[in-house]
Amino acid sequence: MKKEKRFVKVYTQGILETFEIWVDTETGVNYAYHQAGHSGGMTPLLDANGKPVITLDFDEK
Repeated sequence: MKKEKRFVKVYTQGILETFEIWVDTETGVNYAYHQAGHSGGMTPLLDANGKPVITLDFDEK
């Protein structure tokens, strides 16, 4: 039984300081991840109304 990935990276920018967008494949919620040096953080990506951005159809890379 093949286990599917729960989170898929759909966007990345930068090398030493990176910004990425990850999608939860079960809920479709998008998360923004920022990493600089030895620290980083992830948070839900929100729209203009403060609701989570949902992607139900995406290309897995």
